[in-house]
Amino acid sequence: MPLVRIAPPEFDVDIDLRYATADNITGQPIYSRDIAYLHPEAAELLQKAIHLARPLGYRFKIFDAFRPTEAQWKLWDCYPSDEFVADPRRGSPHSRGAAVDLTLLHPDGRELEMGTGFDSFTPQAHHARLDISVEAQRNRAVLLGIMTAAGWDNFRNEWWHYQLSNARQRLPLYSDSALPEPMMAG
Repeated sequence: MPLVRIAPPEFDVDIDLRYATADNITGQPIYSRDIAYLHPEAAELLQKAIHLARPLGYRFKIFDAFRPTEAQWKLWDCYPSDEFVADPRRGSPHSRGAAVDLTLLHPDGRELEMGTGFDSFTPQAHHARLDISVEAQRNRAVLLGIMTAAGWDNFRNEWWHYQLSNARQRLPLYSDSALPEPMMAG
């Protein structure tokens, strides 16, 4: 399994995998473990983003990273619309270890205002919205700037989602059973 575990101290991030809690679009935990993984290429770009954010006084909070294909089906069953959830028949960049959902943190650990929360499947979650506060617009632009400068592509419908370029064409899908420590309950 070529995925890299994302955890301190190797990665200076906070981990808050929302799919390991009921605080997500399904209203119930999907993962039984709060463990984040990424493809090595994505892990390298995350390190670049961490280094770019640090001099600005920011850190990252990770809401999701690798998502087993089994979990992608659970999300699709709850919200079958590719406006926000990738159709599992095509596969998600998350299920390839090639996507990360995150936000920026202030030095004191508070999340920056982004206009909506994570998994807010509404038009206000789209990038470049003018119907959110100026502060949220600025914070989204900072996040977008850091992540794209580090080499990530963004998904226009979700301010929190970043992915590797052309992941669907280049990387295989992974299931939970392939992990050294499976994320989902048996």
